[in-house]
Amino acid sequence: MLMRHPFLTLPGIVASIATLVSTLHHHASAADSAVTAKREGKQVVFRAGEREVLRYQAEPGEFPRSDIKEAFRRGGYLHPIYTPSGKLVTDDFPTNHVHHHGIWMPWTKTEFEGRSPDFWNMGEGKGRVEFSSLGKIQEENGRAKLGAMHRFVDLTVQPPKVALNELWDITVSSASEGKPRYIIDFVSTQVCATDSPLKLPKYHYGGFGFRGNWAWNGGNELSAMTSEGETDRKKINESRVKWGWIGGKVDGQVAGVTILCHPSNFGFPQPVRLHPSEPFFCYAPQQLGDMEIKPGGPYASRYRIIVADGQPSREEADGWWNAWTGK
Repeated sequence: MLMRHPFLTLPGIVASIATLVSTLHHHASAADSAVTAKREGKQVVFRAGEREVLRYQAEPGEFPRSDIKEAFRRGGYLHPIYTPSGKLVTDDFPTNHVHHHGIWMPWTKTEFEGRSPDFWNMGEGKGRVEFSSLGKIQEENGRAKLGAMHRFVDLTVQPPKVALNELWDITVSSASEGKPRYIIDFVSTQVCATDSPLKLPKYHYGGFGFRGNWAWNGGNELSAMTSEGETDRKKINESRVKWGWIGGKVDGQVAGVTILCHPSNFGFPQPVRLHPSEPFFCYAPQQLGDMEIKPGGPYASRYRIIVADGQPSREEADGWWNAWTGK
């Protein structure tokens, strides 16, 4: 299965994404807390009023433990992420999957110029995703935005070779009507860095990933629900959904995230990977069959992450998806 996307020139990507984000973002009401963003060391910190919402890790930071191999050092991801009441919903460098990081988006099984770099399992030293540069931070109409560039580096050849360049556009806002929540609009645009395509053979995970709070490890600690009304983790895995909620108790109270998939995404409704015993959720369109990112054909992915205390009803989450997509 080959991806077909409109061909765009590189200079036009930033302009097209800016237009896209402006049409998809959440309009915060006057009653909502204005979201701000500020570069602090190697991170960009987003706050709603005085409350921290999330951090974007730009350059790689320090390891949380001394036993982590240098191959796992990484930037270019979102963590920590908090609910409006301050509950932590993400994890970073978990001991059972050290290469997992809050929200991140590497590919796993790939083919590039006859080689097989792995940008997900960093410990194997076959590939990595690097932070490249940070764009201007913007604050307007109660929202905060940033753009960041990443590089997908093939480490199976010397010297290492960049296979993809990626632009992230992140817009963060808050809402108080109904269930108080933070809204993260996430757009990734990936383009080939050379005249060679990046092939993505059929595989069960890789792409947009979410790693939840360590407290949700274990078969009974994480709850999940999808747009199809499914709550069985085994049945959710490899199903195709418009949105998925995952969460559990943090400090005795339920918290979680609802991750919405946009209809313009390749293979919509995209299939997901939900780990049977760990708090890991991934949209993995390559489950549908072989894919390919071609030179001159940008691959765009759009998701909305709604972070809230408690668990939404199916009707509530459907309403969020309908409001975002206009369906």
